[in-house]
Amino acid sequence: MAAIIGQAALSVALMLALYAVSASLVAAYWHKPEWATSAQRALLAIFPLLTLAVGILVWALVTYHYELTYVHEVSERAMPLYLRATALWGGQAGSLLFWSWLMAAFAAAVTLRDWRRDREMLPWVVMVTAGTLAFFLFLNVALESPFKRFWLLPNGDIEAYVLPPAGAQLFVPKDGRGLNPLLRHPGMVAHPPFLYLGFVGFVIPYAFAMAALIVGRLDARWIRLTRRWALVSWLFLYLGLILGSRWAYDVLGWGGYWGWDPVEISAFMPWLTGTAFLHSVMIQERRNMLKHWNMLLIILTYDLVIFGTFLTRSGVLSSVHSFAQSAIGPAFFIFITLTFLGSMALLGWRWNDLRGQEQIQSAWSREALFLYTNLVFLSMVAVNFWGVVYPIVSELVTNQKATVGPPYYERVMGPLSALMLFLMGLATVAPWGKVDTKRLWRMAAKPAAVGLLLPAWAWWQGYRKPGALLGFALIGFVIAVVLYDIARGAWARRRAHKEPWWLAVVRLMTRNRRRYGGYIVHLSIAIMGIGIIGIEYFQLETQRTLAAGESITLGDYTMVYDSVAIFNTNDGRQVARATVRVLDERGRQVATLYPRQDYYIRDQQPMTIPGVLSTWGEEFYVLLVSWKPITAEGATFKVYYNPLVKFLWAAPWVAIAGTLLAAWPEGRKRRAPARARSRAQAPAPASA
Repeated sequence: MAAIIGQAALSVALMLALYAVSASLVAAYWHKPEWATSAQRALLAIFPLLTLAVGILVWALVTYHYELTYVHEVSERAMPLYLRATALWGGQAGSLLFWSWLMAAFAAAVTLRDWRRDREMLPWVVMVTAGTLAFFLFLNVALESPFKRFWLLPNGDIEAYVLPPAGAQLFVPKDGRGLNPLLRHPGMVAHPPFLYLGFVGFVIPYAFAMAALIVGRLDARWIRLTRRWALVSWLFLYLGLILGSRWAYDVLGWGGYWGWDPVEISAFMPWLTGTAFLHSVMIQERRNMLKHWNMLLIILTYDLVIFGTFLTRSGVLSSVHSFAQSAIGPAFFIFITLTFLGSMALLGWRWNDLRGQEQIQSAWSREALFLYTNLVFLSMVAVNFWGVVYPIVSELVTNQKATVGPPYYERVMGPLSALMLFLMGLATVAPWGKVDTKRLWRMAAKPAAVGLLLPAWAWWQGYRKPGALLGFALIGFVIAVVLYDIARGAWARRRAHKEPWWLAVVRLMTRNRRRYGGYIVHLSIAIMGIGIIGIEYFQLETQRTLAAGESITLGDYTMVYDSVAIFNTNDGRQVARATVRVLDERGRQVATLYPRQDYYIRDQQPMTIPGVLSTWGEEFYVLLVSWKPITAEGATFKVYYNPLVKFLWAAPWVAIAGTLLAAWPEGRKRRAPARARSRAQAPAPASA
């Protein structure tokens, strides 16, 4: 009965989404505000229906209802409760339902805002959000229902249907297959939801942008309405990428944080365009420029979000992240094509109306540097997009699927990232409008000189490769210009208001949250860059087979192999766990690590879990590759020395602080008393 209720909730939600689209069109074309209100209410009603469907599915997952095919595919009795619950997004149908539920929550929040100033955009915003939601609900209802059940047919076959065929009896398996072993990790709790929140959140700015194009309201109003949506969505997507990197670092045995996997890249591309969008909209708000860019960037971000979801779920690419081959691929391809072409047609229609009256007055002004940054981000997107689709194109043309490996991406992304850092630092000190080039370089020279302290420190620490030193210099420049700007502003406040340093800094930032929140986010990117340079340039790696008592020395540490133990667990794993001791340069034991391999017997799939010694700035990372406990050969280990990688894991905390500062609502100013004072001070009108 619960499955029927869940499927009915999905079906009604789909009908409401389609009704919201239709009612919005009626409201817009025939100017019927009551229809717009009806569409709002329909969109609002979808969220409780999907909450009911999600609740039923989670209940089925945690209470072992294996008659549901989805529960059988992603859950088993041996899995802990938190994994059974989060298996909601561990498979195809459940993840689509979760995506729709988040989208419905965001859409409901949009419909509840005050629309009095933006009444003409309301039906179009509702139409776009409801249309996107209707597409995903259609996939759930028609192609990937999470509420299919097993039925024993009269001929003895067992098939999956939502409603029972004639003469069929419900079939309940004793246990499920369980999640893919790679997904049985605490990262499963946070990584997919954060990515989905980032994906779904960018639908809202896109909907407002399309509404602005349709009604011809091409000022910065739609940007101001969606700025916090875009900021929060960007942060969630950023955190989702970092959590995925940490998950891969802990589980996949790559020895690193990033493998240029196609699905990783598919989430990275909308983050790139979203980052460019957040920079570009500042120019439209301040200088009434780059309107074309803002529309193009939000269109690309939206369709890259759908494209990334398509890659994960269609099975067209081989990836450790993707789901199995599915029939929903063609539907995704059609939807992406229609939305992209439709959006570009709207942009072309309004192209001339989007021309700004202001022009870039200097090649080194802040607006010009932001434009160059946009070009760098789009170049990154082009490189990554071609790397992802090249195997598909190759297979279509030559009937052979080629692969694109990390060297391709690193060869191109390295120089582009260096250019991005340079522009990021220079844009911080560059003024708006007309620029005295000599004065600009003088302004940049001081923080650039201070920034050289970072490569000097790196040289002193032994990090002396030329490319790395250049990267450290650029990162030092970014950090120095941000701190220099904050210090200069705080000094001015301190002199004007006689405030202590700490209070001057706090009030400076809270008076201009958006500016200084953005600067703090820039700091997080710079901090991340230190970790990336450390692991990309200075990671050490070795692999050896050791007998008990033998050792490996790598970097500042020596690893001594003691033993390996093999045992079975009560959740279907056979575990081979090695015990190794880690000694520092002085021969003192600093840690005991337990790298292991978990072999999931039912899935016949191994999973490598590293042993990691973590200090403030580096990690000693040990993988158990193979073992021969009975012979003298012992075990084979792969060992990595990852310097500076902790900076990579620290960066997200800085980004969270910066984004919260930038998105935090400004305090309401007391304008009424000011108006009263101005009226009191105004001269009395002359008598007739």
